[in-house]
Amino acid sequence: MSARTAREPLDIFIIAGEESGDQLGAHLMDALVSEHGGPVAFRGVAGPRMTARGLSSQFPMVEIALFGITSIIIHIPRVLRRIRETVAAILADPPDVLVLIDAPGFNRRVARQVRKFRPAMPIVFYVSPTVWAWRPGRAAEMRPYIDHLLALLPFEPEVHRRLGGPPTTYVGHPISERVAEIRPGPGEARRRTEAPPQVLVLPGSRRNEITRLSALYAGVLARVEAEHGPVDWLLPAVAQHRDLILREIATWPVKPRIIDGEAAKFAAFRSAHAALACSGTVTLELAVAGVPQVVAYRAGWLEAQIVRRLVTVDTAVLANLVVGDKVVPEFLQENATVEAVAAALSAILVDGPARDRQIAAFARIDGIMDFAGEAPSVKAARIVLACLRDTAPPEKERGAEAPR
Repeated sequence: MSARTAREPLDIFIIAGEESGDQLGAHLMDALVSEHGGPVAFRGVAGPRMTARGLSSQFPMVEIALFGITSIIIHIPRVLRRIRETVAAILADPPDVLVLIDAPGFNRRVARQVRKFRPAMPIVFYVSPTVWAWRPGRAAEMRPYIDHLLALLPFEPEVHRRLGGPPTTYVGHPISERVAEIRPGPGEARRRTEAPPQVLVLPGSRRNEITRLSALYAGVLARVEAEHGPVDWLLPAVAQHRDLILREIATWPVKPRIIDGEAAKFAAFRSAHAALACSGTVTLELAVAGVPQVVAYRAGWLEAQIVRRLVTVDTAVLANLVVGDKVVPEFLQENATVEAVAAALSAILVDGPARDRQIAAFARIDGIMDFAGEAPSVKAARIVLACLRDTAPPEKERGAEAPR
């Protein structure tokens, strides 16, 4: 740890590797400033939200925001160079604490090197790798170089305890800070029962997801509308992919309305009757909003072959993992056919067992995820500062049962 006088700012090096990490990091920075009560200086690798709060970024975050096996392989030389540069910057001017947010492929390599040459530097990892879904050996592998892991999901502390991972605390999912934005008020709830039903179309936030799912989703919308009658389809567009989305839906026989901006997206969540979604965090957002959903996803061939051999859970839907029950129908790879997905979506557009089962399961989420507790960013900031002081942060092990 670097020497610092009482008047010098706390020096925190943070690395975020993608959009969601930039959001987490921005909230964490705010909480660290508030909780520390003194000057704080931030540097590292980050996106626009964190840099807007004063973090000096070594290079654009987009250079390490890679998804999919093919993309990672193509950019290995650049990523390895950025790892070396990042480690060199940390060692040349050691911060008081190193905080790594998600991006496990990049951040775990940085952490190993930093721990090797600066063993006393506190290292905190924010967002657990999905060791409960695949490659469980990563948990124990992280223990020597991660002082504390901050988990977003309630079952993750028990998973890491069982697998021999680093000390882990469930701080809460950032969605808990936005519950009011995605759940309808009394007047808005009425729209969910009115005709035509509003149905969200969520084909992913990454370019390859959008292009890979486009034909499937086009077929599903056309089939559901032909069998069910008029539907008000709403597609919240990710800003950087809006033009791509417009090109894709230009050929769809049934075209959804494009929703722009975060405020409009959350307004659509509040009024939606159901949703067709790509796998990912959005399934948990929909569950918290109380929106019944169907998940349909196709990965690239190589990625799918690798995942099939390594995956250790029986569902790819985050909402199912949190509630501990496979209430959300999921159709993956060759099972994601227009006929199968359309039938499942039609079943939740009408009142009946399929719809009721999801709504009842989603009603348990507040208790499972402790939404009434303190903000996740505040809990996370306190643990970072506790690690800096070499004190043991309070553990919170309760929550949902760990997937096995």
